[in-house]
Amino acid sequence: MLDTSPSVRAQAVLSSLDEALSAGDVEAATELFQDDCYWRDLVSFTWNIRTLEGKDAIRDMLGAQLARVKPSDWRLADGEEASEDGGVITAWLAFDTEVARGYGLMRLKDGRIWTLLTSMTELKGHEEPLGFDRPLGAKHGHGKHRKTWKEERDEESRTLGYQTQPYAVIVGGGQGGIALGARLRQLGVPTIIVEKNPRPGDSWRNRYKSLCLHDPVWYDHLPYLPFPPNWPVFSPKDKIGDWLEMYTRVMELDYWGSTLAKSATYDPAAGEWTLVVERDGKEIVLKPKQLVLATGMSGKPNLPTFPGMEKFRGEQHHSSRHPGPDAWRGKKAVVIGSNNSAHDICAALWENDADVTMVQRSTTHVVRSETLMDIGLSALYSEAAVQGGMTTNKADMIFASIPYRIMHEFQIPLYEQMRERDAAFYAGLEKAGFRLDWGADGSGLFMKYLRRGSGYYIDVGASQLVIDGEIKLKAGQVSEITETGVRLEDGTELPADLIVYATGYGSMNGWAADLISQEVADRVGKCWGLGSDTPKDPGPWEGEQRNMWKPTQQQALWFHGGNLHQSRHYSLYLALQLKARQVGIPTPVYGLQQVYHKS
Repeated sequence: MLDTSPSVRAQAVLSSLDEALSAGDVEAATELFQDDCYWRDLVSFTWNIRTLEGKDAIRDMLGAQLARVKPSDWRLADGEEASEDGGVITAWLAFDTEVARGYGLMRLKDGRIWTLLTSMTELKGHEEPLGFDRPLGAKHGHGKHRKTWKEERDEESRTLGYQTQPYAVIVGGGQGGIALGARLRQLGVPTIIVEKNPRPGDSWRNRYKSLCLHDPVWYDHLPYLPFPPNWPVFSPKDKIGDWLEMYTRVMELDYWGSTLAKSATYDPAAGEWTLVVERDGKEIVLKPKQLVLATGMSGKPNLPTFPGMEKFRGEQHHSSRHPGPDAWRGKKAVVIGSNNSAHDICAALWENDADVTMVQRSTTHVVRSETLMDIGLSALYSEAAVQGGMTTNKADMIFASIPYRIMHEFQIPLYEQMRERDAAFYAGLEKAGFRLDWGADGSGLFMKYLRRGSGYYIDVGASQLVIDGEIKLKAGQVSEITETGVRLEDGTELPADLIVYATGYGSMNGWAADLISQEVADRVGKCWGLGSDTPKDPGPWEGEQRNMWKPTQQQALWFHGGNLHQSRHYSLYLALQLKARQVGIPTPVYGLQQVYHKS
């Protein structure tokens, strides 16, 4: 009997793709795709992070890259069987290129490729020392004047940046910089992480004391060293701070705390940066070949300029500088904003017996944390998923395999379920006067995050305080700040001893403007967002996060950031791009972002 199992059908398509690509037959390869198709590539074919939409885009990419990439041996990944659901076959795959090994995920409809994810997993000859290839560590035997591991490590740290130069410098020592630093360390790329705070994790410790992760532990592991199985589902900020400090130490990262990056210029002839930093009161000049800004997904705080701010007699500051509620017991506080930080700060102030009012200036998407876990994340990032055999890497790859162009189609049904499940909750918020939204197309939180990085709250309890009137709510625009509080456009006066501006952040390239120049920042363009033509995410369509984890219009300048999940997942691809350049592997970039988006 003819075997027509999903695995056999998937392998038949992979074999045909292998034959066409090996023969350099771009047309035959393209015909294996549906007309409505998507190929997302993470570095392996494009030396970029690109999504190719439609057969014409795929044909163009293969025409430009195929002869240089030389892919081969397309096959089902070892130990994997394809599956079929609703007429769609899903298959894990592996392949090789001339310089790398790859891994991916393919979906077939009617025998043709609907979505294809390809990713570079390692460079041939430059594999990470993992598993059976890990270093021995202890030096067995004897030898006069041998150095211990600690002596060698201390010497390496003491000389890097002084007697020897790093190949890469990462500016920013939060989770993004630390995750990338760990990847580069494993790949043997000399790297310094520059961070203005004294200790790893201080970027978390120094935030308002009620801050915690709003997404669950299974979503938030760092590379190589996952959280232990007894780690809390939602991590308090100080616990994350301690974990990042420990992680930096055990992963042997060269982390320069209390170090301020002051200026950077690039010399294209020398192919290197001149980066001036101040460490321990002394100026040091570093000469890295690659510069990575890992200063946070959102960039610099947006502090509004309302009329009268200079007259206010109380305390006022941006949410990024908010220390916590301790000084405000019995006082009046106004928090301008209605997203995650605003809710957290309002709740903490209320807990400390402050009289707190939230000012909602625009609609906000709200989803209960438990509901997000149960409906939105449980299939990939949950204890049930882990017990069912889901690994973090597989979860990341499944998530990455859904093209941004159609991701909202996958998200909308989930958020419809959430709305139905929590109908009474949303009715209570609306009755309290809270203005809700579900995203531009009903696709909810994650698409809002991808498109503009704001406009949502993952509820961990503050919404009930709004419903009950414990956190007072006023909707409207601020007209001015008075000596004693906040005046809204409708004439409402809100007395305040404290005003917190939970008003978000600008584009990451604001840091590039400060450190390098406004000219470079403008040349690179805006960071983050897809070009979806939704609020705060102007077009044209880019199809990937702008300028993140990939080459930019400024040679040797990179941006790395995002939440813990993105810091973990995309740090691999950025690290591989840097390693290839370090060892002289050709990296012909396809589809470098051309449209300039000024911040």
